[in-house]
Amino acid sequence: MGFSLKDILHGNARQLLRLETDPGLGCTEPAAIGLCAATAAALLPPGSAIESVRVETDPNIYKNAMGVIVPNSGSESGVALAAAMGAAAGDPAKKLQVFASVAPEGLERSRALLHAGKVQAGIAPDTQGLFVKVTLTSDGHEATATVAGRHDRVVARTLDGKELGGEACDGGGASDGGLEGLEQWLLSLTLDDLVDLVDGMDATDLNYIREGLALNEALVEYGLAHGPGIGVGRSQLGLLRQGLLKKDVCVWAGIRTASGIDSRMGGVPLPAMTLAGSGNQCIASGIPVTAAAEFAAVEDKDLMPRAVMLSYLVTCSIKIGVGRLSALCGSGVAGGAGVAAATAYLFGGTVEKIGGAVKNHIACSCPVACDGAKTGCALKVGEMVASAVKSGLLALSGCIVRGTDGVVDPSAEQTMRNLGLVARKGLAGLDPVILDIMLNKKL
Repeated sequence: MGFSLKDILHGNARQLLRLETDPGLGCTEPAAIGLCAATAAALLPPGSAIESVRVETDPNIYKNAMGVIVPNSGSESGVALAAAMGAAAGDPAKKLQVFASVAPEGLERSRALLHAGKVQAGIAPDTQGLFVKVTLTSDGHEATATVAGRHDRVVARTLDGKELGGEACDGGGASDGGLEGLEQWLLSLTLDDLVDLVDGMDATDLNYIREGLALNEALVEYGLAHGPGIGVGRSQLGLLRQGLLKKDVCVWAGIRTASGIDSRMGGVPLPAMTLAGSGNQCIASGIPVTAAAEFAAVEDKDLMPRAVMLSYLVTCSIKIGVGRLSALCGSGVAGGAGVAAATAYLFGGTVEKIGGAVKNHIACSCPVACDGAKTGCALKVGEMVASAVKSGLLALSGCIVRGTDGVVDPSAEQTMRNLGLVARKGLAGLDPVILDIMLNKKL
């Protein structure tokens, strides 16, 4: 159709990309807690000694921040730790890279707060959606900050009871109404529209995709070289070298994805590009596509980033219905659906085959639960995206799940909406069960 994303969105394209893709260091849930704490700390007089820290979050934030390693923490984890590090040493100007400023002396101050019992962490009652509130006391002062809606969106600040308003930490300064409008626009598009859209991307759009991929590829290479976390990617690379696994398009996509998530969940101090609030989701929806593109016989330098953008759009479309945080594994299910679509697109599939790829993956992976952010995500998501690539290849061969089967609809677009219904209504009682198990482990 010959037009760019900017033309279609009437000048809002780059705003959309920056709202849904933004660099982050480590898992975004601890980062949101750290950002909130650092924002509150910045309200106190310079040099103030923090006397107490209280952090409250919604259940999903708490679930995802409990077990994942915090960057620059010495391989430690925890909600209270993230709040202490943000309060004692975080830089709120770095947004989701708030822990990048934590030096060894800052970590020691954070640990001192924890060891002195000055940090309390809990789940805020009756919260809806993404929510973090941190309250600090120091020398007779009380400072609070609240993050809500998106991981880097500070909606409220107070000092000694005086309302100071939110900050411009909302991923580009767009209003909620503007983002909602863009989301509704995306939901109105068919897969045919999305394919036309990526076919019409201009050089600026393609380069932006490449820049984000470069961040995540660096995490992949670190993971393959060093095996952080539980080393899923590097371990499978060893199995390849022993001849116990064979390098094909599906296996390679899974290995590289797992390796990137190994690094991110293992607290490696390298930034990831995030998608819809999740670095794992961006890795899961982009890296398998770059791996699959290595197997394409036709050389076209723009084909891969176009396919990645299709994956991102499908992922974001599903996440609008599922929710930014949910009981569903967004990286494996939504990101995987994007990968399946992109695989079919990469290898010349029609829009019908691309839709079939999406239906295949949703039929295969619905509903895989999210049981918190952790090093084990590399294993789960790596296997799911390997399966997603296969779903795309099967669709190319005409093997497509029928519209009469389960949550799958004759329409790929409605199948994606059905997944949102499963997440919001069918899995509503799952998160409390998972969180209860996690909180009551005998370690």
